[in-house]
Amino acid sequence: MTPALWGHAAMLLFSALVAGSFSLGAQVANDIAPLALNAVRFWLAAGLIGLALLMGPHLSRAAFRASWRYALLGGLFGAYFVLMFEGLKTAEPVSAAAVFTLTPVISAGFGWLLLGQVTTSRMALALAIGALGAVWVIFRADIQALRAFAVGKGEMIYFVGCVCHAIYTPLVRKLNRGEPVLVFTFGTLLGGGVVLTLIGARDLAATPWLMLPPLVWGTLLYVAIFASAGSVWLLQTATLRLPSAKVMAYTYLVPSWVIVWEAAQGKALPPVVVIGGVALTVVALGMLLRDEETARPAANTPARR
Repeated sequence: MTPALWGHAAMLLFSALVAGSFSLGAQVANDIAPLALNAVRFWLAAGLIGLALLMGPHLSRAAFRASWRYALLGGLFGAYFVLMFEGLKTAEPVSAAAVFTLTPVISAGFGWLLLGQVTTSRMALALAIGALGAVWVIFRADIQALRAFAVGKGEMIYFVGCVCHAIYTPLVRKLNRGEPVLVFTFGTLLGGGVVLTLIGARDLAATPWLMLPPLVWGTLLYVAIFASAGSVWLLQTATLRLPSAKVMAYTYLVPSWVIVWEAAQGKALPPVVVIGGVALTVVALGMLLRDEETARPAANTPARR
Protein backbone atom coordinates (compact mmCIF):
# COMPACT_ATOMS: atom_id res chain seq x y z
CA MET A 1 0.00 0.00 0.00
CA THR A 2 1.38 3.42 -0.95
CA PRO A 3 1.85 6.20 1.64
CA ALA A 4 -1.08 8.07 0.11
CA LEU A 5 -3.43 5.08 0.46
CA TRP A 6 -2.29 4.65 4.06
CA GLY A 7 -3.33 8.24 4.63
CA HIS A 8 -6.76 7.67 3.09
CA ALA A 9 -7.31 4.51 5.15
CA ALA A 10 -6.35 6.37 8.33
CA MET A 11 -8.87 9.13 7.59
CA LEU A 12 -11.64 6.65 6.80
CA LEU A 13 -11.26 5.19 10.29
CA PHE A 14 -10.79 8.67 11.76
CA SER A 15 -14.17 9.80 10.41
CA ALA A 16 -15.91 6.80 11.99
CA LEU A 17 -14.32 7.46 15.40
CA VAL A 18 -15.17 11.17 15.30
CA ALA A 19 -18.78 10.32 14.50
CA GLY A 20 -18.91 8.36 17.74
CA SER A 21 -17.91 11.52 19.62
CA PHE A 22 -20.90 13.36 18.14
CA SER A 23 -23.32 10.58 18.91
CA LEU A 24 -22.18 10.06 22.51
CA GLY A 25 -21.16 13.64 23.24
CA ALA A 26 -24.60 15.04 22.45
CA GLN A 27 -26.04 12.82 25.18
CA VAL A 28 -23.70 13.99 27.97
CA ALA A 29 -22.87 17.57 26.96
CA ASN A 30 -24.94 18.99 29.83
CA ASP A 31 -23.82 16.45 32.45
CA ILE A 32 -20.16 17.51 32.79
CA ALA A 33 -18.15 20.67 32.11
CA PRO A 34 -16.48 20.41 28.67
CA LEU A 35 -13.10 21.56 30.03
CA ALA A 36 -13.14 18.93 32.77
CA LEU A 37 -14.14 16.08 30.48
CA ASN A 38 -11.62 16.96 27.80
CA ALA A 39 -8.72 17.57 30.18
CA VAL A 40 -9.17 14.08 31.62
CA ARG A 41 -9.58 12.52 28.17
CA PHE A 42 -6.29 14.02 26.99
CA TRP A 43 -4.40 12.75 30.05
CA LEU A 44 -5.87 9.27 29.68
CA ALA A 45 -5.06 9.21 25.98
CA ALA A 46 -1.51 10.47 26.62
CA GLY A 47 -1.05 7.73 29.21
CA LEU A 48 -2.10 5.05 26.73
CA ILE A 49 0.25 6.32 24.02
CA GLY A 50 3.03 6.77 26.58
CA LEU A 51 2.75 3.14 27.66
CA ALA A 52 3.01 2.04 24.04
CA LEU A 53 6.14 4.16 23.59
CA LEU A 54 7.79 2.75 26.72
CA MET A 55 7.61 -0.70 25.13
CA GLY A 56 9.55 0.47 22.06
CA PRO A 57 12.75 2.35 21.22
CA HIS A 58 11.08 5.49 19.84
CA LEU A 59 10.85 7.73 22.94
CA SER A 60 13.90 9.91 23.50
CA ARG A 61 14.71 13.28 25.00
CA ALA A 62 15.53 14.67 21.56
CA ALA A 63 11.91 14.13 20.49
CA PHE A 64 10.80 16.85 22.89
CA ARG A 65 12.98 19.64 21.57
CA ALA A 66 10.95 22.76 20.86
CA SER A 67 8.19 21.43 23.10
CA TRP A 68 6.15 24.58 22.44
CA ARG A 69 5.02 22.80 19.26
CA TYR A 70 3.16 20.21 21.29
CA ALA A 71 1.52 22.84 23.49
CA LEU A 72 0.33 24.70 20.39
CA LEU A 73 -0.97 21.62 18.58
CA GLY A 74 -2.49 20.09 21.71
CA GLY A 75 -4.08 23.39 22.64
CA LEU A 76 -5.70 23.75 19.21
CA PHE A 77 -6.97 20.16 19.18
CA GLY A 78 -8.19 20.47 22.76
CA ALA A 79 -9.95 23.74 21.95
CA TYR A 80 -11.83 22.03 19.14
CA PHE A 81 -13.22 19.34 21.45
CA VAL A 82 -14.05 21.75 24.27
CA LEU A 83 -15.90 24.10 21.93
CA MET A 84 -17.66 21.14 20.33
CA PHE A 85 -19.12 20.04 23.67
CA GLU A 86 -19.84 23.66 24.64
CA GLY A 87 -21.67 24.28 21.39
CA LEU A 88 -23.71 21.08 21.68
CA LYS A 89 -25.25 22.45 24.89
CA THR A 90 -27.47 24.76 22.87
CA ALA A 91 -26.95 23.96 19.18
CA GLU A 92 -29.25 21.59 17.36
CA PRO A 93 -27.32 18.51 16.15
CA VAL A 94 -28.35 19.22 12.54
CA SER A 95 -26.98 22.77 12.67
CA ALA A 96 -23.76 21.67 14.38
CA ALA A 97 -23.14 19.00 11.77
CA ALA A 98 -23.68 21.58 9.02
CA VAL A 99 -21.06 23.81 10.61
CA PHE A 100 -18.63 20.88 10.75
CA THR A 101 -18.79 20.47 6.96
CA LEU A 102 -17.14 23.89 6.58
CA THR A 103 -13.88 22.53 8.02
CA PRO A 104 -12.39 21.12 4.78
CA VAL A 105 -12.72 24.44 2.97
CA ILE A 106 -11.17 26.35 5.86
CA SER A 107 -8.38 23.77 6.10
CA ALA A 108 -7.62 24.18 2.40
CA GLY A 109 -7.19 27.90 3.00
CA PHE A 110 -4.79 27.39 5.90
CA GLY A 111 -2.97 24.72 3.91
CA TRP A 112 -2.29 27.35 1.25
CA LEU A 113 -1.22 29.99 3.79
CA LEU A 114 1.04 27.75 5.88
CA LEU A 115 2.30 25.18 3.40
CA GLY A 116 1.67 26.67 -0.02
CA GLN A 117 -0.65 23.76 -0.89
CA VAL A 118 -2.77 24.60 -3.93
CA THR A 119 -6.25 23.15 -4.33
CA THR A 120 -6.56 21.81 -7.88
CA SER A 121 -9.76 22.11 -9.91
CA ARG A 122 -10.39 18.35 -9.45
CA MET A 123 -9.94 18.66 -5.69
CA ALA A 124 -12.19 21.73 -5.52
CA LEU A 125 -14.92 19.88 -7.43
CA ALA A 126 -14.56 16.88 -5.10
CA LEU A 127 -14.85 19.14 -2.05
CA ALA A 128 -17.97 20.76 -3.49
CA ILE A 129 -19.60 17.39 -4.25
CA GLY A 130 -18.68 16.11 -0.80
CA ALA A 131 -20.17 19.21 0.83
CA LEU A 132 -23.40 18.78 -1.13
CA GLY A 133 -23.62 15.14 -0.10
CA ALA A 134 -22.94 15.98 3.53
CA VAL A 135 -25.64 18.67 3.60
CA TRP A 136 -28.02 16.21 1.94
CA VAL A 137 -27.40 13.69 4.72
CA ILE A 138 -27.41 16.27 7.53
CA PHE A 139 -30.80 17.68 6.56
CA ARG A 140 -32.11 14.25 5.52
CA ALA A 141 -33.04 15.46 2.03
CA ASP A 142 -35.56 17.88 3.56
CA ILE A 143 -35.49 21.20 1.67
CA GLN A 144 -37.71 22.86 4.27
CA ALA A 145 -35.28 21.92 7.03
CA LEU A 146 -32.43 23.41 5.00
CA ARG A 147 -34.35 26.65 4.43
CA ALA A 148 -35.08 26.91 8.16
CA PHE A 149 -31.37 26.73 9.06
CA ALA A 150 -30.41 29.49 11.51
CA VAL A 151 -27.07 30.18 13.14
CA GLY A 152 -27.33 30.56 16.92
CA LYS A 153 -24.89 30.97 19.80
CA GLY A 154 -24.02 27.28 19.96
CA GLU A 155 -23.30 27.12 16.25
CA MET A 156 -21.03 30.15 16.47
CA ILE A 157 -19.12 28.64 19.40
CA TYR A 158 -18.66 25.39 17.50
CA PHE A 159 -17.57 27.23 14.36
CA VAL A 160 -14.62 28.68 16.30
CA GLY A 161 -13.74 25.12 17.30
CA CYS A 162 -13.87 24.01 13.67
CA VAL A 163 -11.46 26.81 12.75
CA CYS A 164 -9.05 25.50 15.41
CA HIS A 165 -9.36 22.02 13.88
CA ALA A 166 -8.71 23.40 10.39
CA ILE A 167 -5.56 25.24 11.53
CA TYR A 168 -4.30 22.18 13.40
CA THR A 169 -4.19 19.98 10.30
CA PRO A 170 -1.57 21.87 8.21
CA LEU A 171 0.36 22.83 11.37
CA VAL A 172 1.08 19.14 12.06
CA ARG A 173 2.94 18.90 8.78
CA LYS A 174 4.67 22.26 9.24
CA LEU A 175 5.87 21.63 12.79
CA ASN A 176 6.89 17.98 12.50
CA ARG A 177 10.71 17.71 12.44
CA GLY A 178 11.00 14.06 11.56
CA GLU A 179 9.61 12.64 14.80
CA PRO A 180 7.79 9.28 14.44
CA VAL A 181 4.01 9.65 14.32
CA LEU A 182 3.48 7.89 17.66
CA VAL A 183 5.97 10.18 19.41
CA PHE A 184 4.42 13.27 17.83
CA THR A 185 0.96 12.05 18.86
CA PHE A 186 2.12 11.56 22.46
CA GLY A 187 3.58 15.06 22.57
CA THR A 188 0.38 16.57 21.18
CA LEU A 189 -1.82 14.77 23.70
CA LEU A 190 0.51 15.69 26.55
CA GLY A 191 0.53 19.31 25.45
CA GLY A 192 -3.25 19.33 25.20
CA GLY A 193 -3.58 17.81 28.66
CA VAL A 194 -1.36 20.48 30.21
CA VAL A 195 -3.13 23.37 28.45
CA LEU A 196 -6.65 22.14 29.28
CA THR A 197 -5.71 21.39 32.91
CA LEU A 198 -4.35 24.90 33.41
CA ILE A 199 -7.38 26.53 31.82
CA GLY A 200 -9.96 24.17 33.35
CA ALA A 201 -8.56 23.73 36.86
CA ARG A 202 -11.68 25.20 38.44
CA ASP A 203 -14.03 22.93 36.49
CA LEU A 204 -11.90 19.89 37.30
CA ALA A 205 -12.09 20.65 41.01
CA ALA A 206 -15.84 21.33 40.93
CA THR A 207 -16.84 18.16 39.04
CA PRO A 208 -18.49 15.48 41.27
CA TRP A 209 -16.58 12.62 39.67
CA LEU A 210 -18.02 9.87 41.87
CA MET A 211 -21.60 10.95 41.13
CA LEU A 212 -21.40 11.10 37.35
CA PRO A 213 -23.85 8.88 35.39
CA PRO A 214 -22.40 5.69 33.84
CA LEU A 215 -22.96 7.09 30.34
CA VAL A 216 -20.60 9.98 31.12
CA TRP A 217 -17.86 7.56 32.19
CA GLY A 218 -18.46 5.42 29.12
CA THR A 219 -18.26 8.48 26.89
CA LEU A 220 -15.09 9.62 28.67
CA LEU A 221 -13.39 6.28 28.08
CA TYR A 222 -14.49 6.20 24.44
CA VAL A 223 -13.29 9.70 23.63
CA ALA A 224 -10.01 9.12 25.49
CA ILE A 225 -9.13 5.81 23.84
CA PHE A 226 -10.65 6.08 20.39
CA ALA A 227 -11.55 9.71 19.69
CA SER A 228 -8.35 11.12 21.23
CA ALA A 229 -5.44 8.67 21.22
CA GLY A 230 -6.72 6.88 18.15
CA SER A 231 -7.96 9.87 16.16
CA VAL A 232 -4.90 12.06 16.83
CA TRP A 233 -2.58 9.25 15.69
CA LEU A 234 -4.72 8.63 12.59
CA LEU A 235 -4.96 12.32 11.76
CA GLN A 236 -1.22 12.87 12.06
CA THR A 237 -0.53 9.72 10.04
CA ALA A 238 -2.71 11.07 7.24
CA THR A 239 -1.48 14.67 7.48
CA LEU A 240 2.11 13.62 6.86
CA ARG A 241 1.02 11.85 3.67
CA LEU A 242 -1.81 13.92 2.19
CA PRO A 243 -2.57 17.60 1.50
CA SER A 244 -4.62 19.29 4.23
CA ALA A 245 -7.71 19.72 2.05
CA LYS A 246 -7.82 15.98 1.29
CA VAL A 247 -7.33 15.08 4.94
CA MET A 248 -10.21 17.25 6.05
CA ALA A 249 -12.41 16.10 3.15
CA TYR A 250 -13.14 12.98 5.18
CA THR A 251 -15.19 15.09 7.58
CA TYR A 252 -17.90 14.84 4.92
CA LEU A 253 -18.32 11.19 5.87
CA VAL A 254 -19.02 11.97 9.53
CA PRO A 255 -22.79 12.58 9.13
CA SER A 256 -23.11 9.24 7.37
CA TRP A 257 -21.16 7.51 10.12
CA VAL A 258 -23.43 9.19 12.71
CA ILE A 259 -26.39 7.50 11.04
CA VAL A 260 -24.61 4.16 11.50
CA TRP A 261 -23.95 4.95 15.16
CA GLU A 262 -27.59 5.90 15.72
CA ALA A 263 -28.77 2.71 14.05
CA ALA A 264 -26.45 0.69 16.30
CA GLN A 265 -28.12 2.32 19.29
CA GLY A 266 -31.55 1.28 18.09
CA LYS A 267 -32.60 4.62 16.61
CA ALA A 268 -34.63 4.88 13.43
CA LEU A 269 -32.82 4.75 10.11
CA PRO A 270 -33.15 7.75 7.75
CA PRO A 271 -35.40 7.59 4.66
CA VAL A 272 -34.04 5.85 1.59
CA VAL A 273 -33.76 9.20 -0.20
CA VAL A 274 -30.98 10.21 2.21
CA ILE A 275 -28.77 7.46 0.80
CA GLY A 276 -28.30 9.73 -2.22
CA GLY A 277 -26.25 12.06 -0.04
CA VAL A 278 -24.10 9.18 1.14
CA ALA A 279 -23.49 8.24 -2.49
CA LEU A 280 -22.29 11.78 -3.26
CA THR A 281 -19.71 11.65 -0.45
CA VAL A 282 -18.45 8.34 -1.85
CA VAL A 283 -18.17 9.92 -5.31
CA ALA A 284 -16.18 12.82 -3.85
CA LEU A 285 -13.77 10.50 -2.06
CA GLY A 286 -13.39 8.44 -5.23
CA MET A 287 -12.35 11.60 -7.07
CA LEU A 288 -9.79 12.34 -4.37
CA LEU A 289 -8.37 8.83 -4.62
CA ARG A 290 -7.99 9.08 -8.38
CA ASP A 291 -6.37 12.47 -8.07
CA GLU A 292 -3.95 11.09 -5.50
CA GLU A 293 -2.89 8.23 -7.72
CA THR A 294 -2.13 10.53 -10.66
CA ALA A 295 -0.21 13.09 -8.63
CA ARG A 296 3.54 13.30 -8.70
CA PRO A 297 5.12 10.77 -6.28
CA ALA A 298 7.27 13.43 -4.63
CA ALA A 299 4.19 15.32 -3.50
CA ASN A 300 3.04 12.41 -1.35
CA THR A 301 6.34 11.34 0.14
CA PRO A 302 6.13 11.51 3.96
CA ALA A 303 8.78 13.21 6.02
CA ARG A 304 11.87 11.08 6.57
CA ARG A 305 12.15 9.34 9.90
